[in-house]
Amino acid sequence: MRAVVQRVCESSVTVDGTVTGSIQQGLMVLLGVEDDDTEKDAAYIADKVAGLRVFEDADEKMNLSVKDVNGQVLAVSQFTLLGDVRKGKRPSFTKAASPEEANRLYRSFIQLVKQQDIHVEEGVFQADMLVKIHNDGPVTILLDSKKTF
Repeated sequence: MRAVVQRVCESSVTVDGTVTGSIQQGLMVLLGVEDDDTEKDAAYIADKVAGLRVFEDADEKMNLSVKDVNGQVLAVSQFTLLGDVRKGKRPSFTKAASPEEANRLYRSFIQLVKQQDIHVEEGVFQADMLVKIHNDGPVTILLDSKKTF
């Protein structure tokens, strides 16, 4: 499972002219699910997102988590994070999970973050989305559940 996590001052997702998810201060999470991912991968990424210390403390050090600052998470499923361009310039998505499995693990990730008392807004799975990201910093962190050490 791969995630691009951005610290944002605001972020939103719009589908067919309707805002489906919107947050102020928090984390924007673009999540890609691989074909061999399991609940363990979802738990790893959820734990990292909830505990990621990328918000500044009183000494202006990145030392606080989204929970510490009463922030929110906006989660968007994005299978294109699994695009492989090692053999040319057109991405191959053969490592992406099936839509059914990807949606199941995306939903699991959301529930695991919510269980940590963090408010989560969402995109719409498999929809054509317009995502507005106001990256704060900018701060962007890449997470990969297959690269745990």
